[in-house]
Amino acid sequence: MMIIMRKSTMNARAAAKDATHERIVSVAARAIRRSGYDGTGVADIMKEAGLTHGAFYSHFASREAMLAEAATKACAESAAAAADVVAKQPPGTAMAAMLDAYLSKAHVENVEQGCPLAALGSETSRQAPEVRRVATRHIKEMIDLVARQSPDWGQPGAHERALVTLSTMVGALLLARAVDDPGLSDGLREAALRHLLAPTH
Repeated sequence: MMIIMRKSTMNARAAAKDATHERIVSVAARAIRRSGYDGTGVADIMKEAGLTHGAFYSHFASREAMLAEAATKACAESAAAAADVVAKQPPGTAMAAMLDAYLSKAHVENVEQGCPLAALGSETSRQAPEVRRVATRHIKEMIDLVARQSPDWGQPGAHERALVTLSTMVGALLLARAVDDPGLSDGLREAALRHLLAPTH
């Protein structure tokens, strides 16, 4: 009986630790998109998660390890959102729906839960290898998702168009967020959307 109780207590502790870990990662995933990698400090993350600074090292070996997990979560959320849009569309309309969602005004304004590539692109090259590896994997995943929407998927042309499409999507979103002129922000989004939806693409 005592062994069962001890095991049950240990399982409860492990589950609580896992839940706490997940909470920290979720907070950090939002924070890196909001404030960038360099603007995301351990103390701030722990405070936002409702924990003490000292508890950090029972969950992560280093700040870089936390950032890598946060980037992984941010990328997974972004990929899932894009895949969800695609899954809900009839064949032939998924690409247009994905572009509409990605280059929407709502996405420009929703930095904390939006695309980590646009939020963190310029900082990523200066991050630790494990963080860059996460970004690289996500970029490849997004290129593949875009290419799969092409009628000639599997051909070199579809892959190359996917490279250009993703670059245009991310670049347009990044610039639309960067400017302080709402008209220019809308113009950047809308021009990219028209270009990507043109019959030649």
